[in-house]
Amino acid sequence: MQAGIFKVCLVVVTAIVNHPLLFPNNKTAVPANDDLIVEKLREREENLKKEQLELERLLSGQKEPAEDNPKTESKEPEGGSGWDLWSTVSMVIFLMIEVWRQDYKDNNSQEQSKEEDDLLFIGNNCHGVSLPNKPMLTIFHDQYIRASTHDAVRSREFVEGFADDLLEALRSVCNRDTDMEVEDSICIGSMYENWRVNRPLICDLLVPFAPPEPYHFRCHPWVSDPSIGPDKQNYGTIQVCGPDDGPSNCVCDRKRLGEDMLCLLHNPINNKKVTKDLNLLCLRNTNYLDIDQVMKWFQTAVTKAWGKISHKYEFELTFSHLDSPGALRVKFKSGKVISFNISPVVQYEDTDLYFISHFPSTPRGVSSSIYWMLSFAVYERRFLKDFAKKLPENSCHLSCLQIMTFLHSKQCHITGPSGLTTYHLKTILMHLLLRRPYSDWGAVMLEERLRDMFKSLEKSLLEKKLYHFMVGNGKLPETVNLPEHFREAEPVNIFRSFVLNRDLYQKTLSMFYEMLKNATVVINEYSLHLPNGHSNKMH
Repeated sequence: MQAGIFKVCLVVVTAIVNHPLLFPNNKTAVPANDDLIVEKLREREENLKKEQLELERLLSGQKEPAEDNPKTESKEPEGGSGWDLWSTVSMVIFLMIEVWRQDYKDNNSQEQSKEEDDLLFIGNNCHGVSLPNKPMLTIFHDQYIRASTHDAVRSREFVEGFADDLLEALRSVCNRDTDMEVEDSICIGSMYENWRVNRPLICDLLVPFAPPEPYHFRCHPWVSDPSIGPDKQNYGTIQVCGPDDGPSNCVCDRKRLGEDMLCLLHNPINNKKVTKDLNLLCLRNTNYLDIDQVMKWFQTAVTKAWGKISHKYEFELTFSHLDSPGALRVKFKSGKVISFNISPVVQYEDTDLYFISHFPSTPRGVSSSIYWMLSFAVYERRFLKDFAKKLPENSCHLSCLQIMTFLHSKQCHITGPSGLTTYHLKTILMHLLLRRPYSDWGAVMLEERLRDMFKSLEKSLLEKKLYHFMVGNGKLPETVNLPEHFREAEPVNIFRSFVLNRDLYQKTLSMFYEMLKNATVVINEYSLHLPNGHSNKMH
């Protein structure tokens, strides 16, 4: 009996020591001695079966000798039965351990296989994909991209002139004492960086707005806030602050005025009206600026402004998207259409950083209506403009980006949109500009630099890591004049969504390799059908 209990205790201790959760095997491979253990267990099982058969034979066929010598026989069956009982218990425990271990190993291997699925396409890397050769790329660039660039210049000139007129009308229909103050528009994006080729040619403009005095906006960017998750570091909030929330900079010093004196700046009647209007733009029961309310206000203001000047123009102005009130569409009597985006933004202090609801070409990234996205578009345009002065004449850097965005657009039409955007492609180019010498960007290096961009994008996709070009980039030139607070911040991974969303990542990776595979065919087809730089496919 004591021996049996000792055996059970020994088995339990062995089970605990060998349990995979206590000492996990990181390699998830079967240890070398596992096969030996399993073989011994099988031998033990066979021996137990033989002993059980022998015991049954003795109990059924040899009862009489047991009566002749009851003392001796009683000990043997008792001992044999005890041995058989404890052996069976031991066997069951060992089998349970083995089944448990196998289940754990299978589950662990399944988890590992899921991670390996992320690299499902790693064998189809761009080193083995033939991109269009240099002559074909040159033909395509001359016939398609240059023709689109010429059209872009005329579209920009029209949009800038019309936007100025529309905003001036908007100011005239607003009450200067109680309504928002709207500033001049700021041109940003691919159309003003000279690399947009996809139709329609859309101009993007930012329109800063601010509350009337003595109210002001207080912006809180989350770039370097350790309490904010990595998926929200490119966002922030905007508080609406009144005269009592900070220094008013008023020379009258309200607290020392007599009863018969009135400060026009702090007129309680006007302040009451301003407070009511500002509350309508905030999230209910808070002083945080609400994106949805701001969009409603801006759409109403644009509608009133157009009503005042529409008689001067012989075209129709409509909203392109209901969820983007600044997305406008001009349609001439000839049928020609010009689209552009006017996005209301809030300036961050005295910098060229702006808080925007979302970029018109991409959906809103977060669910809350008080989370505003930081836009570095002005700094990015400044970087590309200043860097181009150091590159060889007719450098190929924008041509690479144009070809890449063209292929991306055509592939999205085939397979549908994914998590990859033109902003990611632009980020890849800007990082590559800082890594390669200026002389590597000559016009004759178009094919090599285009391949470099594809390789860099593939590496970033496989690693699920692409850092924001501005935030935390110590290599950023001083001429960009980015505030030190953002230059010294921790880098922000703009591919973070691929870490959080496995399905989106698989779809994006699949789309990328399809784009690579179809690159030569697509460019050859467009080049052959564009002998004079014109094609119906462009429209």
